[in-house]
Amino acid sequence: MKYLFAAACLFCSLQGIPQLFPPAAYPRNYFRNPLAIPMSLAANFGELRPNHYHMGLDIRTQHRVNLPVYAAADGYIARVSVEPGGFGQAIYINHPNGYTTVYGHLNAFFPALAAYVSRQQYRLQSWQVNLEIPAALFPVKKGGLIAQSGSTGGSQGPHLHFEIRRTKEDINLNPLLFGLPVADHIAPHLVRLAWYDRNRGIYEQSPHEVPVEIEGPRIAEGSASRSTVEMKTRPSLLSVGATRISFAISAFDTQSGSDNPNGIFEASLYEDERPVIGFQLNNISYDDTRNINAHIDYKTKETGGPYFQQLFFLQGYPLPTIYSTAGDGTGSVLDIGDGRPHKIRIGVRDTEGNETVLSFGVQYAPSSDTGGASSKDSMTTAVFPAKRFYPGMLDGLEMADCAFYPGERSLYDSVIIGAGVAGYPGSGLSLPGGVSAVYRIGEPWIPLLDPVLVRMRPVSPGDSLRGVERMDTTAVVMVGFHGASREVERPTWKNGWASARYREFGDFQLVRDTVPPVVSFPGAPEGALLNKASRIRIAVRDNLGATRHFRAELDGAWLCFTNDKGLDWIYRFDEHCLPGPHTLRVSVEDVAGNRTIKELHFTR
Repeated sequence: MKYLFAAACLFCSLQGIPQLFPPAAYPRNYFRNPLAIPMSLAANFGELRPNHYHMGLDIRTQHRVNLPVYAAADGYIARVSVEPGGFGQAIYINHPNGYTTVYGHLNAFFPALAAYVSRQQYRLQSWQVNLEIPAALFPVKKGGLIAQSGSTGGSQGPHLHFEIRRTKEDINLNPLLFGLPVADHIAPHLVRLAWYDRNRGIYEQSPHEVPVEIEGPRIAEGSASRSTVEMKTRPSLLSVGATRISFAISAFDTQSGSDNPNGIFEASLYEDERPVIGFQLNNISYDDTRNINAHIDYKTKETGGPYFQQLFFLQGYPLPTIYSTAGDGTGSVLDIGDGRPHKIRIGVRDTEGNETVLSFGVQYAPSSDTGGASSKDSMTTAVFPAKRFYPGMLDGLEMADCAFYPGERSLYDSVIIGAGVAGYPGSGLSLPGGVSAVYRIGEPWIPLLDPVLVRMRPVSPGDSLRGVERMDTTAVVMVGFHGASREVERPTWKNGWASARYREFGDFQLVRDTVPPVVSFPGAPEGALLNKASRIRIAVRDNLGATRHFRAELDGAWLCFTNDKGLDWIYRFDEHCLPGPHTLRVSVEDVAGNRTIKELHFTR
């Protein structure tokens, strides 16, 4: 069943032309501003982020923390989560009209809820929790105080992250479609256009960029009206050397009174006044948000270029999608092989119906330069063994001491993927403790939806080419790395082969890790008198940056340390540490299983 979208723009300048999205039907003015200050957005729904869409609104808190946060409507607190990244501390409220609101990066919950969460953390002996809460426990009224704003979790500065979801399906909706008080009379900004040769794979070419410019002054019919901007290309008729093409755009949006570049809501493409394809940033599940990598020109972004949002979908893009197409969907590829000019219009809209329209013509000209492959195309294939892989393909590439197997849903488009030895233990590329060759698999600009299975064998001492069937693998981990990025996995072993799964291509090596984590107590020396201190801080460092277990006990009882943003572990003195002498025992383990146990004796 094809995925349909419930929301759309409220206005379109293409009068009389069939539209790709039905009108919005969400309750307006049901939800209030969750803060007591005017709403100003640092980010909106659908903004493009690494490997995901931004799934709500980031509401500015005037560069401050601890502003009161209020329930957006009547309901009950259904869930609370506490984690080092993501939302940090978050509240989920279910409402009787079938929606859920989410409030993230909180500094503190209201006192009764904070006490409940603390009791559950001690019961579970885990600071990181995801608690389902009975409906009758914490009912809330619209405008009731629920928390204080902050910057916890994956936040770079103080703000409130706010979401609206359909409760039953747990699908995120664009909150700006609900009539929240955010003034917007400004049309989106379209800054780039590019076309692609669809006779070739998306990762085997670079975008053909076309200059765009505003055709006339921006049109605004008063502060309460929508605005429209007309744009054109230079030249107005594009001659291209490919018979099958598709387009992509770079664009951003702003709101009235703000020049902060936010994401766009909707874009649609028309050929000869016929709707072809459009996308709309709405109705997205967290299960599907990684598919942003099939919506953008991933390779161009990964290699230092701008975001291009594709007005076409790739063959491996799974349902549901953000796209809507006319007919059977094959029209997302434009066949212009007839050699005649085709009229193209691209409309970019926001949730208030403000629109920018780009109009131009395109014509196939066999002598036109198609641009060829870029210097970054298929870099591994010139040196290493390689083969072409397709979406839905169950296959792999096997070598003497290394193999990889993309999953059926790993790839979005066909591409040649190579693999081979990039370095040996002792070489400049090898990680300390390496017990295998360094294998380079694929390229980091080929995105993966499902993980790729990587299999490797260690090498014998003094023999870089021959694998060994028997060795002590107790402390051997597999490391995937690219630049400063590292992902460390504890592999499974079978017949001398190590196996692990990764979500990124890059370099891979088996590493023997026998170095335990280092634990220290900054500001609290052994035997310290801490009666004037407000907290204890524990710093944990690992040679591979891969700790997985942390446990702290005070006088034999579990003690709750926080770990916001995955940095130092912090305990703030409370009723769990009474005056007198104490022994704090800390146990930390890394992915390889190395463990450090350290004690601190202090007096409170």
